[in-house]
Amino acid sequence: MNAVIELENAYEMYKEDEGFQQELQSLLVNYAGRPSLLYQAEKMTKDLGGAKIYLKREDLNHTGSHKINNVLGQVLLAKKMGKARVIAETGAGQHGVATATAAALLGLECRIYMGREDMERQALNVYRMELLGAEVQAVTSGTQTLKDAVNETMREWVSRVHDTHYVLGSVMGPHP
Repeated sequence: MNAVIELENAYEMYKEDEGFQQELQSLLVNYAGRPSLLYQAEKMTKDLGGAKIYLKREDLNHTGSHKINNVLGQVLLAKKMGKARVIAETGAGQHGVATATAAALLGLECRIYMGREDMERQALNVYRMELLGAEVQAVTSGTQTLKDAVNETMREWVSRVHDTHYVLGSVMGPHP
């Protein structure tokens, strides 16, 4: 519970902090490539009867997905909290790549938990994470997929809350 209280206190302190917000905004614009481009899908618009269809091109963000948007904020907050390292779970690898990228950028150690099955299917993303300096830990328990990677990440986090922040990538987790 102390880890969640510590996180909530840090969030409350920095969410309105002008310096933090400026630093985060600068990272999002100058590093991640925000705001994402909107592309009018003219053929799709025509094929579907004229309603204007736009695609928000999150795939053009640095790291190739929307994951970097959230991760930059979490890792910046972890650094402000004095954490030396971050950990995360990943399935297909996009969250792991984003976390490894942000950790490398902000100078934090990084460990990514990934099921062995997912590592085999997503070998390119494993390579990218390792290239960025992350340790990718194979999870061999259970189904060896995301569910088990979440469990292992939680196990580590509760034993290392003093120096480690869990960069959540799945739809789960504590307030805030």
